[in-house]
Amino acid sequence: MEQSTPQYSCQTTVTDAKKDLKSACNTCRQITENFNKGFERTANQNFGGGNTAWEERKLSKYETSEIRLMEIVEGLCDSSSFECNHMVEEHEEHFETWWFKRKTKHPDLHKWFCIETIKVCCPKGTFGPDCNACVGGSERPCHGNGACDGDGTRGGNGKCSCHHGYTGEFCLDCIDGYFNEVRNDSFSLCTECHFSCKTCTGANNQDCDECKEGWEEDDQETCVDVNECSKDPVPCKEDQYCLNTEGSYSCKACDKVCSGCTGAGPDNCQACASGYQDTEGTCTDVDECSQSEPVCTKEHQECVNNQGSYTCICFEGYEEQDGECVQTQQPDTAEESEASEATASPHGEL
Repeated sequence: MEQSTPQYSCQTTVTDAKKDLKSACNTCRQITENFNKGFERTANQNFGGGNTAWEERKLSKYETSEIRLMEIVEGLCDSSSFECNHMVEEHEEHFETWWFKRKTKHPDLHKWFCIETIKVCCPKGTFGPDCNACVGGSERPCHGNGACDGDGTRGGNGKCSCHHGYTGEFCLDCIDGYFNEVRNDSFSLCTECHFSCKTCTGANNQDCDECKEGWEEDDQETCVDVNECSKDPVPCKEDQYCLNTEGSYSCKACDKVCSGCTGAGPDNCQACASGYQDTEGTCTDVDECSQSEPVCTKEHQECVNNQGSYTCICFEGYEEQDGECVQTQQPDTAEESEASEATASPHGEL
């Protein structure tokens, strides 16, 4: 019985191949960048700094020597990078060819090696196996407003990923909140709308096609802020007041002296909280201890006022026991009491 091939295998293979092509180009680009760094690092490595003809001859020989080439090649890859080391080993003879025969005529190693010789990369602005031009052309991929998939590699599909503010296949259109300040078949400049606009044709709030949430059109078709705090009912809790902001609002806690409020502070209370009273439009603390009717009614108690309330405490020399203020026993009195008990004891005469 024949086994059917999974339907997704072909697609998966194509996707993996594109990824491999991109990866190979990135590896090659890193190799050539490391080669250039190695070339700079070894520029004066075997030169002592003197001016003798012998040193100059020695430097001249080293500059183009196989020894220098090998020193550079040895530093192209990390030991852990299999793909890099494999590419260098596979194409080592190309480095020798370029070093001894092509370097003068083709000084750009990346172009000669990665693009033209082993063909794992494409010129900038092109993509795919045949190095086709990106959308918008290789000079300005995606018309300068995005990134071309596979740009500079033999992979990718050439589709544009547009920069912020731009959209569409060619990155010439503007997203909501932006408008075309300049636009033709090959160039587009998207500029942000006024912050009150969802869509617009210009930079001002009169140019809105549609207002953002929290804004509304007035009689002149201009987007103006909606004052949510003027709505009935107000969109905040009883112990909060509403603070309008552009395009929105926030709910803030009332002052602790208030029972409901219209704004911040004790002078914006709708009513005073328990323990406070209205004094010329401001909620102030009630001094319960100065009222005609005493609030601390137990014997040996005194009243202490505090913000919004009061406390009943025992007089000095008294302490609370079982809800009553009893006199604190003095040390001398305690000693006398102990002596009296000792005298009254039947064993006192012993």
